[in-house]
Amino acid sequence: MTRRRRILVLLICCMSLLIVSLDNTIVNVALPSLGHDLRAPVSGLQWTVDAYTLTLASLLMLSGSTADRVGRRRTFQTGLVVFTSASLLCSLAPSLGWLVVARIVQAVGGSMLNPVAMSIITNTFTDRRERAQAIGVWAGVIGVSMALGPVVGGLLTDVVGWRSIFWINVPIGLLALFLTWRYVPESKAPSARRIDPVGQVLVIVMLGTLTYGIIEGPGAGAAVSATCFGVAAAALAALVVAELRRPEPLIDMRFFRSAPFSGAAVMGVAGFAGLGAFLFLNTLYLQSHRGLSALTAGLCTLPVAVTTTIVGPLSGRLVGARGPRVPLVAAGVCLTAAGALLSQVTLSTPLPLLLGIYLVFGLGFGLLNPPITNTAVSGMPVAQAGVAAAVASTSRQVGQSLGVAIAGSVVSSAGANSAFVPAAHAAFRVNALYGVIVFSVALATTGHWARRTAERTAARLSERPRVGLSQG
Repeated sequence: MTRRRRILVLLICCMSLLIVSLDNTIVNVALPSLGHDLRAPVSGLQWTVDAYTLTLASLLMLSGSTADRVGRRRTFQTGLVVFTSASLLCSLAPSLGWLVVARIVQAVGGSMLNPVAMSIITNTFTDRRERAQAIGVWAGVIGVSMALGPVVGGLLTDVVGWRSIFWINVPIGLLALFLTWRYVPESKAPSARRIDPVGQVLVIVMLGTLTYGIIEGPGAGAAVSATCFGVAAAALAALVVAELRRPEPLIDMRFFRSAPFSGAAVMGVAGFAGLGAFLFLNTLYLQSHRGLSALTAGLCTLPVAVTTTIVGPLSGRLVGARGPRVPLVAAGVCLTAAGALLSQVTLSTPLPLLLGIYLVFGLGFGLLNPPITNTAVSGMPVAQAGVAAAVASTSRQVGQSLGVAIAGSVVSSAGANSAFVPAAHAAFRVNALYGVIVFSVALATTGHWARRTAERTAARLSERPRVGLSQG
């Protein structure tokens, strides 16, 4: 494949990331208007976001392995059709319940896009340096979506109404569908895993009960929370045991013997928990408590978006040239500082100071994303790229779901405006903790010892055969 063709494939894959990521940021800025129109409480707003991210997290690994097996382009095209159609359903939802259901369908389609697109990129860009640069561009698209989402979403919400925020996915989805059919070659893994129904059910139970306990637990009581957390823990334990015994598991637990891979998963959860909490809390802070319009609130997030857009590709280049440690450690420092600064913000904080804090957060997040992605797929057999990329994407979605759930549960207890600020301070201190986790894990999983574990893991994955693969 020529370099021009490879770049075209990268751009097509980035279009899928754009609409999936755009949907998150657009929905966040429209939450106050949506909640008022559908009479949704804070927990209802949390489910509007988390129904989407949880479904993505639950199905990404299944979609990745399915794409490796039946064809990456075919799976990618199916995802585009489902996602685009579900976007129309979201715009027609008559109630909160129907909107949540449509968001779940949307996420089913979305689960077939990003991990599969990353697998296509991994198989297209085989040179290590070129792949790192491509992943940097890929990560920069998140910044573009963060820039476009709040502004476009705020404008549409103010002028047309919140339902219009879902329309923008339709033309982008249709164009990506045509270009994929025209230019993206079909590819499969020589040996791909079969469907693991037990593992899939356990993942859904674990994530669903954990998130339900966090969101609904404060209102339902300690007994409900304890039950949900107990079920989630039991499902996790059962998942580990089941996957270790299964010849073709949904999640190959051997991946986690690689310290860089495990570190990337942990940092993905922590970093995107910070992003989810940041977007959710600032939407409520700027619109519901400072009285800004949806468009003005969207414009306020531009420092985050622009910084992420610029820094993402630069971070990818730095990873390709020097490795992941420097950008990951710097990301941890920036995220910690941003969380600590936001925990001091009040309703009278000058807007320029607030935008400066947002810029620090954007710098940290822009540095974080490319090395996480590159570390997760580097060293893994190309034949299993879909599964490896899906695990990395799953950690992001799990993190974002947990971030929204935890932050929303903290502030939902604040009934009056006067109670929101201290509750938000507590939630932002948790965000600072996410930054500390990124910093600490980055130091522990990017040294010589960690690289040796990755080499040993890659060798074992390449040498040890899987039962039944020859029949696939």
